[in-house]
Amino acid sequence: MNIPKLVMFDLDGTLAESKQPITAPMAALLARLLEKTRVAVISGGALPQFLSQVVDQLLRQDVRRDAPKEANLSNLYLLPTSGAALYEYLDGNWKKIYEELLSDTEAITIEAVLRAAGTETGHINFSEPSYGERIEHRGAQVTLSALGQQAPIDEKMAWDPDRTKRAALHAHISKHLPTFSVKIGGKTSIDVTKQNIDKAYGIHKLCERIGVSESDTLYVGDELRSGGNDEAAYKTAVETHPVTNPEDTMRLIREMVS
Repeated sequence: MNIPKLVMFDLDGTLAESKQPITAPMAALLARLLEKTRVAVISGGALPQFLSQVVDQLLRQDVRRDAPKEANLSNLYLLPTSGAALYEYLDGNWKKIYEELLSDTEAITIEAVLRAAGTETGHINFSEPSYGERIEHRGAQVTLSALGQQAPIDEKMAWDPDRTKRAALHAHISKHLPTFSVKIGGKTSIDVTKQNIDKAYGIHKLCERIGVSESDTLYVGDELRSGGNDEAAYKTAVETHPVTNPEDTMRLIREMVS
């Protein structure tokens, strides 16, 4: 198949399981793809999550046996916090190109609404133990994780299988934060950023930055459906390719690099 000038991937559920490192086979395939075209990763997590889940895995010795000796990081772009920030690898370091930071006042306001939403919908009891922080300030984004940031995957999958809890939280938060962008994130999370900051914003900014048209860009995600956290890609001119899990994504990358 023809390789697009830019391939953009969602992270959790697309390149890796939730909060888990990409596997060695996935890293090897990504390294091969980076030799052929530009690659971007865009997700709701903060930069350290991108570095540990993706970049560190690309540099592993066992990956290098099945891929180019060194991954071409100059072809890799990282867009954490749902596209509210962009990082490029320049002169041996990850350089921030932009970040749409929330003010301290905005972050405090958002946290108060998130706490109220969990309590008033009855879906989160903040007095109960959790797997790490339930509310995380990520600079450009505040994230609510119903079970905590480090919850086991099986518990995340079981918490809201029909999306009704997240939908109720989303509706409540959106009503009380009308001047912010509120998005369903992962299996247990809600993300809040400045208004009109979403994955479409990140796509626009990156394509403009590197001089690649959106029509020459492929977006790959596991939530390319109504209400999914990849839905914003449909507001752009990119080509989209839905996947169901990381194995599905690996099959697609193999087609591109073969």
